[in-house]
Amino acid sequence: MRIASLLPSATEIVAAVGARDELVGISHECDFPAGVAGLPVLTRPRVAFPRASGAIDRAVRQVLEDALAVYEIELDRLREVAPDVIVTQALCDVCAVSLDDVRAALRELACENVEVVSLEPGRLSDVWGDVRRVGAATGHAEEGERAAAELERRCDLLRARTAAFDARPSVLTVEWIEPVMIGGTWMPELVEIAGGTALVTVPGQHAPTLALEDLRALDPDVVLVKPCGFDLARTAEEAALLQKVLPWSEWRAAREGRVFVADGNAYFNRPGPRLVESAEILAACMHPSACEDLVTKHAAAMRRVRPDGVWVAAAD
Repeated sequence: MRIASLLPSATEIVAAVGARDELVGISHECDFPAGVAGLPVLTRPRVAFPRASGAIDRAVRQVLEDALAVYEIELDRLREVAPDVIVTQALCDVCAVSLDDVRAALRELACENVEVVSLEPGRLSDVWGDVRRVGAATGHAEEGERAAAELERRCDLLRARTAAFDARPSVLTVEWIEPVMIGGTWMPELVEIAGGTALVTVPGQHAPTLALEDLRALDPDVVLVKPCGFDLARTAEEAALLQKVLPWSEWRAAREGRVFVADGNAYFNRPGPRLVESAEILAACMHPSACEDLVTKHAAAMRRVRPDGVWVAAAD
């Protein structure tokens, strides 16, 4: 079996079902698990994006308004790797190449016998279902079933653990900095599993954009900033912006040092196996005393923001 994965979460799922060695091509953003970086890259962005989150948002909106795709497929490379199965997505045109683009590429290359598996998860159950689907499509149905069942089991264990805690803090998850977008889709479920209550969004809802006056009406116990596609180093470039786009002095979470920043590239925004670790990071933010083991486990992926805006280790 020759498998091409056109988005990072799909690459992680392919590896989770035991088909890592059958990957013959990946997207330009696939960076996990270790070893996939040497595979042929089958996609690329159509434009050079600026660094600032606000400028990125404006650039993407302009591309979409011009009826253009944000990304494109490297047709020659796709022809060369000759996949039997392509795993792609139909959830977000900003995140990866679209399903329509994949179908158009296959028509242009006259590839009639390639199976296309399109992922469109909105909730956690959809993500675990995608693990099973990818397993079945790649000839690893049993491995896919086992992998999905193990991910569900780990979520259940964390949910049972946090259910015993007295406090269930209200949590606001920030998916983009400028404009401020609130985590939707599976994020409210991750918050619940981790022992909290999500503000603003419900499971399956796409990320809404909130103006400053709307944010002022909220008073979250905990805030987690995890911009889509940004690791900690990239988010640190916009650290000062947080105090401008959020009602910093008005929120108890900011005044009392309960704002956290996490790696939004590896976790939270990729609908794949590492959503379990994402729930663990949330639990570490909400219940640091009761989850010291998780604070330690995920120390490299998270920081706490002091009231003065300085980032420190989550345990400090």
